[in-house]
Amino acid sequence: MGIKAMHHVCIQTNSYKESLEFYKNILGFEIVEETKNFHTRDYNTWLKLGTFMIELQTSKKGENLSKWNKLSEGIVHMCFLVDNVQEEFNRIKSLGYNNFRVKNNEVIYKVEDSFLFKLKAPEGTEIEFRDKNEI
Repeated sequence: MGIKAMHHVCIQTNSYKESLEFYKNILGFEIVEETKNFHTRDYNTWLKLGTFMIELQTSKKGENLSKWNKLSEGIVHMCFLVDNVQEEFNRIKSLGYNNFRVKNNEVIYKVEDSFLFKLKAPEGTEIEFRDKNEI
C-alpha cells in the first residue's frame, strides 16, 4: 500500500472571492466543485490544476482566521514547477498581480542551480515558482 501521491492542500481564507479569483485567473486552477454552507462554512471549494487539488474554504461561522505568519509551524510555502521562471513571472505580472516577495532587492533570484520567485496569495499563502525539478 503506502502513500501514492499528494491529493490536495487545504487553504482557509477570510477573503474567499479574492482567493478564488487568484487561483482561477492567475494560476489557472479550475473549479471542480463549489459547495455553499458546508459544515458551518460559507464555502468549501475544490480546485484542480493537472492532478493537484486545492480545497479552498472559508472559516466556520463566528470564527475569524488569523493572518499567515512565516514564524508559524507547519507548511511555510508551496512550490510549482514551471518551464521558465521569467516567462511565468511576466505572465502573472501581465494579469495585474503584483504581490511578489522581494529578496535582496530582487523578485527573481537564484538559489543553488535554480531560478525562482515567490508571491503571496490574497489569503497570505506564500507560493514559490521554480524552473528545475531538482532540490
